[in-house]
Amino acid sequence: MNELFSVSDRVVVITGGTGVLGACIAKHLAREGAKVVIMGRRKDEGEAIVNEIARDGGEAMFLITDVMRQEVLEQNLADILARYGRVDALLNAAGGNMPGATIAPTGNFFDLKVADFQRVLDLNLTGTVLPTQVFLKPMVEAGRGAIVNFSSMAAFRPMTRVCGYAAAKAGISNFTAFLANEVATKFSPKIRVNAIAPGFFLTNQNRSLLTNPDGSLTERGADVIRQTPFKRFGDPEELCGTIQYLISDASQFVTGTVAVVDGGFNAFAM
Repeated sequence: MNELFSVSDRVVVITGGTGVLGACIAKHLAREGAKVVIMGRRKDEGEAIVNEIARDGGEAMFLITDVMRQEVLEQNLADILARYGRVDALLNAAGGNMPGATIAPTGNFFDLKVADFQRVLDLNLTGTVLPTQVFLKPMVEAGRGAIVNFSSMAAFRPMTRVCGYAAAKAGISNFTAFLANEVATKFSPKIRVNAIAPGFFLTNQNRSLLTNPDGSLTERGADVIRQTPFKRFGDPEELCGTIQYLISDASQFVTGTVAVVDGGFNAFAM
């Protein structure tokens, strides 16, 4: 049996694990034999995901976290090490946006609320850096591991409206390349750091931006589909193969990259 893509028995920590994408990835990895640590702020949702995984024969645990508080993350790490003794992979899937960090079609740059802009930067960028500092430590001690950050289509091109979110995700892509070099040269080349850049997937955060209550496309949703060669939004399950690749031995010579999963959106040209 070819084990190249295997994640069996690997301890995988997922921040933002109760979101639509994080939960889908957690369930997939558990089905593939990983021990999944789902971290988020919503206890009921987190425990429901753990129970679903258990019913399917997988193994998972849920921990309440705050990616902006190092002391909480340190306690999360202690709890994980007490149960599993190691961390093999970290998926930094926590993130989000705020209305004040966006610019409405009828508004302009002067309407941007700088305090909200800063909060979005903190949640998406600092909220990736802090968990990485904490969960990288056991990887350094073990001499191996994999980190996958979550970038975005907004990191590649200056999309309208999402000013704060785009700035944060561009920072994620840059941070990914920086950290890949940093850990390989100073700790171990067996610790790899990559990112995934999802295209447009319907989540709780963007559903109302892209679709109307009746399911039809908003003007922005129609623009997205027009620029997506596959002519549809992605299904969350379609991220799972790329994630599994990036944390498995199949990608053992891959680091510092941003893997695009977008139905061709970033390749679109008129």
